[in-house]
Amino acid sequence: MTRAAPRRRGWARALVVLASVLAFAAILAVWANRQLLNTDNWTRTSSELLEDRVIRDELAVYLVDQLYANVDVAAEIREALPERLQPLAGPAAGGLRELAERAAREMLSRPRAQALWADANREAQLTLLTILEGGGPIVSSGVADVHLVLSALLGQMQERVGVGGRLQERLPASAAQITVMQSERLASAQRGLKILRGLPIVLVALSLALFGAALAIAPGWRREALRAYGIGFVLAGAAALVAQDQAGEALVNALVTTAAVEPAAAQAWTISTELLVEAAWATIFYGAFMVIAAWLAGPSRPTAALRRAVAPYASRPAIAYTALAVFVALLLWWAPTPALRDPALALVLVVLLVTGTEALRRQIVREHPDADLGEAVERMRERAAGAAAWVRQGGTASRPAAETKVGSDDRLERLERLGRLKEAGTLDEQEFAAQKRLILEAPGEAPEPDDGAPPPTVLAPG
Repeated sequence: MTRAAPRRRGWARALVVLASVLAFAAILAVWANRQLLNTDNWTRTSSELLEDRVIRDELAVYLVDQLYANVDVAAEIREALPERLQPLAGPAAGGLRELAERAAREMLSRPRAQALWADANREAQLTLLTILEGGGPIVSSGVADVHLVLSALLGQMQERVGVGGRLQERLPASAAQITVMQSERLASAQRGLKILRGLPIVLVALSLALFGAALAIAPGWRREALRAYGIGFVLAGAAALVAQDQAGEALVNALVTTAAVEPAAAQAWTISTELLVEAAWATIFYGAFMVIAAWLAGPSRPTAALRRAVAPYASRPAIAYTALAVFVALLLWWAPTPALRDPALALVLVVLLVTGTEALRRQIVREHPDADLGEAVERMRERAAGAAAWVRQGGTASRPAAETKVGSDDRLERLERLGRLKEAGTLDEQEFAAQKRLILEAPGEAPEPDDGAPPPTVLAPG
């Protein structure tokens, strides 16, 4: 068994490393699943995109471009002008463009336009899911393009600009549409959907299973395995944050053709990956929690002292689990991670927390079987009473135990030195008695006797 132990620990380390790699993959899968397949998240993210000023300005420019591409603005102006002013229609159309962009930016900041934008995004996402799941007449007809249709926004902008009357009725099908998915990519997207639906659950389950296997094959290494898995979680979360940053930079550089739209593209990526960042930080939070749990069960002096202090309370399950219930209630109220806001996942986390608490409680009971709750409560009362008295007397009624001990040791040392001076003949009986009385009455304030000279006579009585 002794020879097998190092090999088992090696296998356990390998399993923990693999489990941590799967945790990193799970972060990406969870983000893609929640962002692409959840209609509410899709719509909420699209609304946040429009709330960003940089993105909103670029969308305003796009809408104005679509207006000018589908409406002969110069002709519209020419018809409205008197014959002698009609040659000015061209310059007027150019000047109107700047006013149109300003009007579009103002329009997109208003609730009505934002509601139209959210509805268009929701409809596009639902259409995408319908196509990917192989349902609806769109797929059966062989046309599987998915577009974000912004004709309603374009029509509202036309009303504000005042040209292109009844524009929505005259718009071609391709006007003001942003392609979400092209038909030639349908087969690949459908395969991706099937994988993406179950991938997060599979990856999380495999990661936990590998960690459980590491605990099983190396029983004597369980605390270290928990600490290693926690560190792996922290590294997985950090790697996801780095991947989000690097992938965003690469994607923006690959898709953006002009520097003018680069800020908007970068902002769009940042907003679209907020759920990824949230999942990464949640993983770091869980990893740090596991590292702290492993540290609390470790052999270091601070943790051993802490376990000794809580042993009288940990030995009583009612007290231990009441404290745990309060902690869990506060954690669920705070809900710092998405999993704690999901009832099913929160239940899993609570079960794991209860399991870890029971393991730590049993360790404390084994280490301190004679811990007495009554004695602990009495010590707490004595300390509280002493602290209260100290506060009432302005900090002078009593001193901390360590300070009192130091003062007592100093007084004894002075008395011993005083005795040696008397035995050496440096001090007579009267001087010795005077110095002794001063030390006993005001310890720490009497002057130090000098080995080479008698104390000053002014200290002697009479």
